[in-house]
Amino acid sequence: MPRPKIARWVGCNPGASFYKPRGVPLRALEQVTLTLGEFEAMRLSDYEGLYQEDAAKEMNVSRQTFGRVLQGAHRKIAEALLFGKALIIEGGDFVMVERNFQCIACGFFWEVPHGLSRPSQCPQCGSTEIRRAIEEPRFMRGRRGWRRGRGGPHA
Repeated sequence: MPRPKIARWVGCNPGASFYKPRGVPLRALEQVTLTLGEFEAMRLSDYEGLYQEDAAKEMNVSRQTFGRVLQGAHRKIAEALLFGKALIIEGGDFVMVERNFQCIACGFFWEVPHGLSRPSQCPQCGSTEIRRAIEEPRFMRGRRGWRRGRGGPHA
């Protein structure tokens, strides 16, 4: 009997859940399903640029499991692109994690459960200058990758 799958932690929903080649009716296409866990693995590794060990911790899985999930995601996307198939992003065993926000004006950090809308202002000072924060509040993701924030361990 195989071991039960551990639910992967997912930090965001995809902007769109369906991709297909242009000019081909959907009913004429074969479909490839990418799970939300595979989507999250690609986001963390390929978009955010995290090492597999760090990304595995973000998803609450082992590094080896993360590598297998990422390899499966790459294979499915390659299949969709090479053979002109539709790509659906849905399903899988996952848990949506809370989102962290930071006020730029006062530096306050707070969590918002997934499913609630993005906050419009800081609950502490009322400023509208807020941004998403990573789980570790001392580091922020910028255009050029990870950088130190105010009060970080390397500041």
